[in-house]
Amino acid sequence: MMEVKTRTVRSLVNKLSSVSEKSQIESICELRLMSKHDPESRSLIAESGALPILTETLFSSSEIAQENAVATLLNISISNRDLLMSTRGLLDALSHLLRLPSATPSSIQTASATLYSLLVVDQYRPIIGAKRDIVFALIDIIKNPNSPPRSIKDALKALFGISLYPLNRSTMIDLGVISALFALVVKDGRIGIVEDATAVIAQVAGCYESGDEFKRVSGIGVLMDLLDFSTGCSSRTRENSVSALLNLIQSCDEVMTLEIKKVCSSAALDGVTDIVENGSSKAKSKASSLLTILDKGGYQDLYEIRE
Repeated sequence: MMEVKTRTVRSLVNKLSSVSEKSQIESICELRLMSKHDPESRSLIAESGALPILTETLFSSSEIAQENAVATLLNISISNRDLLMSTRGLLDALSHLLRLPSATPSSIQTASATLYSLLVVDQYRPIIGAKRDIVFALIDIIKNPNSPPRSIKDALKALFGISLYPLNRSTMIDLGVISALFALVVKDGRIGIVEDATAVIAQVAGCYESGDEFKRVSGIGVLMDLLDFSTGCSSRTRENSVSALLNLIQSCDEVMTLEIKKVCSSAALDGVTDIVENGSSKAKSKASSLLTILDKGGYQDLYEIRE
């Protein structure tokens, strides 16, 4: 059976170099279906020499070729991330597709999802985060009012993966991620998108440069509102807000702590208290630390908590 699959893959990959565009596209579509429905085929395709050709196809003028090529790359990334990342020009090709005005929503969404899949690997986060054009393109997707919800969610997941590497956060802030994220939270309102946006907010808050940007967009007040039960936010959104506020306190100076204490309302305190009592185990610990600072302590308590 494996021998048959190997021959099939080899035949399809050979057709990728055909002079006939129709034959090329048919081959890419077949590879997409194989890589989607047959996990065993992913390694066969990755090791067959297809990756450079599929990568180059992202520069094609054919929308169908682009869509199917990037979908095949996404499927392959599930089990062959190292081979994919070592493919020459891959990140440039994904960046091109994300920024291409004529790219279909499906291609853009899948390119974002491919990046998120690669960002699962710790050592790829600094490499992808160093590509400012990729970070800019992902931020542009979440800023664009015409972006479909699925594209926004996949871009947010990719941004989250990038933000997990601390040194990427200042680049993200420099490229305007904070205002874009808070605009989503305030204007979008869809629970899943707000949850994903606040997850990224919580990560980028863990960076000294975040303080001024949070103040500029009244981000602290927004986070406090999200903690208020009357806004109807999900528990995940409220937990992300707690994480963001605590990260701001830990990353910035005493002025930020005082600012957070000043903006804090009794309704927000109730929200933090609820997470201490009913949140996930990780969130309970963070909420407890935040509550200590907001309810009775100050900047000095932060050092006691850290010890």
